[in-house]
Amino acid sequence: MRPSGRDLSEMRKISIETGVTRHAEGSCLIKVGDTHVLCTATLEERVPPFIKGTGLGWVTAEYGMLPRATNTRMRREAAAGKQGGRTVEIQRLIGRALRAGVDRVALGERQITIDCDVLQADGGTRCASITGGWVALRLAVDKLMKAGSVISDPLTDHVAAVSCGIYAGQPVLDLDYPEDSEAGVDGNFILTGAGHLVEVQMSAEGSVFSRTQMNTLLDLAEKGVGELVAAQKAATR
Repeated sequence: MRPSGRDLSEMRKISIETGVTRHAEGSCLIKVGDTHVLCTATLEERVPPFIKGTGLGWVTAEYGMLPRATNTRMRREAAAGKQGGRTVEIQRLIGRALRAGVDRVALGERQITIDCDVLQADGGTRCASITGGWVALRLAVDKLMKAGSVISDPLTDHVAAVSCGIYAGQPVLDLDYPEDSEAGVDGNFILTGAGHLVEVQMSAEGSVFSRTQMNTLLDLAEKGVGELVAAQKAATR
C-alpha cells in the first residue's frame, strides 16, 4: 500500500493554471499533488554570446525553492552568495529537456528564459518544473506567432517529465516525498508527446534493479507522461 493510498500506476492530481502573472510572456502554476511550481517565460531579443550570429534561438531555465517550500525553512541561496549544486543541476536539466522540443532555427535569434520557482515541495519538483515550464514556453511562443515574429511554430512537440521508482519492492508511478525518501530505486523520465525519450535519470538508492524492472518503470513513465501531456494540451488550447 502506498502512503497516499494510490494505485501503483496512479498519478497524483494534476492542475495547470495559466496566466497567473501579469508581466511574463507566458506563465502557469502547475500542481502535481502537493508539489506546486510557478513557471514563467521571459522573451528577449538576444542570445548568449556563444551562439550570437548563428541565427539560432536559445531556451534556458532557472530553478529555485522558496524557503518554506519544505517542512523546515531553507536558507535562501542568495543569502549564501551562490547556488547549490542541486539547483544548478536541476536548472540545466530543465533547459536541456525543453530545448529537445524546440526548433531553434524557427525560433530565430532570440532567447526564452523559463523561471521555475517551487512554492511547495512534496517530491518531483524537477519533473513538475519541466512539465509546467513547457506550458509557459508554449504561451510565450504563441505570442511570438500572433505578432508575426516567427514564420513557423518553433515547438516541435510537447515535453513532460515524471518520476517512477521501486517503493516497498513495487514499481510505482509519480513518487511523492514519503515514497521518494524511502525508494530503493528512483528515476526521472523525460519524454516528448510522441513518446520519444529525452533523458532518463535512474539510480539505486538502496538496492540494485534489473533490466525487467527498468522496462516496467519506463512503461509507467509513458503512461504518466501521457496524462501530463493531456493536461498541457487542456491548459494551452
